[in-house]
Amino acid sequence: MNFQHKPIMLKECIDGLSINPNGIYVDGTVGGAGHSFEIASLLSAKGKLIGFDKDPDAVMTASERLKDFKNARVFLSDYSDAANVLRGMSVDGINGVLLDLGVSSYQLDTPERGFSYRVDAPLDMRMSQTGKSAADVVNTYSKEDLERIIRENSEERFAYRIADLIVKEREKKPIETTGELSEIISRAVPAFSKREKNPSKRTFQAIRMEVNEELQHLSDSLDSLFDILLPGGRFAVITFHSLEDRMVKERFNTFSTGCTCPPDFPICVCGKKPRGRLINRKPITADEEELERNPRAKSAKLRIIEKL
Repeated sequence: MNFQHKPIMLKECIDGLSINPNGIYVDGTVGGAGHSFEIASLLSAKGKLIGFDKDPDAVMTASERLKDFKNARVFLSDYSDAANVLRGMSVDGINGVLLDLGVSSYQLDTPERGFSYRVDAPLDMRMSQTGKSAADVVNTYSKEDLERIIRENSEERFAYRIADLIVKEREKKPIETTGELSEIISRAVPAFSKREKNPSKRTFQAIRMEVNEELQHLSDSLDSLFDILLPGGRFAVITFHSLEDRMVKERFNTFSTGCTCPPDFPICVCGKKPRGRLINRKPITADEEELERNPRAKSAKLRIIEKL
């Protein structure tokens, strides 16, 4: 197993987290431990690095790569449950948290995981390798639900046509592979939409997000992990598409907004005070040098907030 670990915007993340050597840091999406390794190497014996991942392959790889750090520990758990796990460890406050969202290079490049539309493989897409699969979604969801998740999770304008053809084709036989689904999507969308990018990209993203409940987990985690940040602690999130980035931007703006009284009120009556301070108002993106090394960083956006 070769769980690739090209950490996106590594320097920008480390600088943005402003590591306290004695602090407690959470990597909620540890993956191949690219970011975690750097964080752990900056911690003293009093510091702690606690990693989480729902993919057993990632946990195995990260645990091996971090084995020489006595201050590092990795849990097989979704980051949406990280706050509960930390409280169970009697950790009531942390100094920083990093979420590197989306699907990993290893998951994309391992055909049998069923994430990629570029190779024909079983239709799976489960990060945890348990629970409902992409095949379950494609073959059992109603046409209305398929259209909804394709439209909402990827902003695909041909969602109705794709959902309609999926339902028609699965009546003939179950849709079992990524190749079969890609072929159906290609037939469903008009020719002009295929000129700039693979027409399967948005629908595969939408189904993957449904299988792994990605938006709900992100929403829950933004609140729960910000709540346990200590004053001065920082929260860094790398997103890879507009839906995630919009959610992070709006939630961080909410955390950093104070009084919401109408402008014509002579004094504040709401009593609302900002809970955070935006470190960067505009998202940080990868530079040209990194894009040459890792083209998958092209869509990545990094946002950071500090707890007040």
